[in-house]
Amino acid sequence: MTIGKGLSGQGGVEAASSPGGGGGGTTPPAGQRGSGSPIEFRLDAGSGVPTYLQLVQQVEHALRLGYLKPGDQLPKVRDVVSTLAINPNTVLKAYRELETKGLAAGRPGQGTFIEATLSQVALPELATLRRSLLGWLASAGQAGLDEDGIVALFSSALRDFFDRRGGQGGRRGGHRDSPGGADAGKEGVA
Repeated sequence: MTIGKGLSGQGGVEAASSPGGGGGGTTPPAGQRGSGSPIEFRLDAGSGVPTYLQLVQQVEHALRLGYLKPGDQLPKVRDVVSTLAINPNTVLKAYRELETKGLAAGRPGQGTFIEATLSQVALPELATLRRSLLGWLASAGQAGLDEDGIVALFSSALRDFFDRRGGQGGRRGGHRDSPGGADAGKEGVA
């Protein structure tokens, strides 16, 4: 997942202030953020995750990492449709899901705006964790793991970590928002 600051993985979102970028999935051409929106959606057609859920997850990840905050505007439906070549109802479904969760609200004639945030780590700690994770990823790559191998190893370790903690702090509602359901454990880590 690409979430601002150049965080990479599968099917993500990029913050407008991002100096870096990249990542897996289908990458739309640059400069396609909706007017006034600090994010750009990306899709991973091979993930098995429904398109609307990919959009919801990307907003949630951006909120957790502090790249979106209350008052920020999400890309306009027409911009997402033209950028990703998807049905407008898919974008509307994602935005309705965000509204149901209390994270966003539509304003007639203006667009959809972030209304709430999710828990997040302070930015200095996030930067330190990110550097550490990038070091780990480099080691995994040097050991010969490709992207799928890295995702599989990380997902397995993540599952084991939360299993040892008794499920505390893991997925909401006892399920994984990922392809393959609870056993797949792939969530596009940022």
